[in-house]
Amino acid sequence: MIKFTKMCASGNDFVVIDNREKQILDTGSWMLDFVKKICKRKINIGADGLLLIEGSEKADFKMRVFNPDGGEVEMCGNGARCVALYINAKCKMQNAKCKIETMAGILEAEVVSDDRVKVKMSDPTNPRLNFKLSAEGGEYEVHSINTGVPHIVLFTEDLEKAKVKELGKKIRYHQEFAPEGTNANFIRVRDEDSLDIRTYERGVEDETLACGTGATASAIIAHLLGRTKSPTKIYTRSGSILTVYFDSSDSKITNLYLEGDAEIIYQGEL
Repeated sequence: MIKFTKMCASGNDFVVIDNREKQILDTGSWMLDFVKKICKRKINIGADGLLLIEGSEKADFKMRVFNPDGGEVEMCGNGARCVALYINAKCKMQNAKCKIETMAGILEAEVVSDDRVKVKMSDPTNPRLNFKLSAEGGEYEVHSINTGVPHIVLFTEDLEKAKVKELGKKIRYHQEFAPEGTNANFIRVRDEDSLDIRTYERGVEDETLACGTGATASAIIAHLLGRTKSPTKIYTRSGSILTVYFDSSDSKITNLYLEGDAEIIYQGEL
């Protein structure tokens, strides 16, 4: 039997497995099928991804992130916040702080209250502003940045009518971003302190209720375009608010943090 914990961070839900004793061995096709099976909604646990907590020689713990399609990705902001909360609850980390190794670098996490977690993200890379992209029969002005994983950001005045699933899928698989693809964020600026967001996530291949790396990407892009400032509140589809903090100097973003709610929903065995 494999013990698991179902967790949620601002609407992103995950199956979390403590794999420090190697109860799960990554055996290629078996792992692919395993992830697809347990993440499938209605007929299994269902989740936006699987998170494995493993030992690390570089940090306190290592987090491996698998999307529902079975593919392993570099990192997940909301997933990291779930892992930090799990570690704090199960392992009693010192001062409610820990370092988490990911494929995108070392993250620093802190449980700031019973249900709020703040994570210091890796510095973003490869910002690209104001370029045209042809998709879904039209041409769109978009912006891109990597916040651990690649993201595209589009501004819209009518977020409710945005074709998040249809256009998001076209952008995700666009040849401009091949072969790894990209995530697509549709945002509406409320004021200089906040914005609304909807995200199409690669690997999930659908709109999700929240995306941590997408929220950070959107806050940074909006700031670089002079439309918002740090800290920025991100209103997600789940109704939860993510807060993004960062320092900005000469268009260089440093000291990037993501904060929001997280919770343990239930525990079980597979």
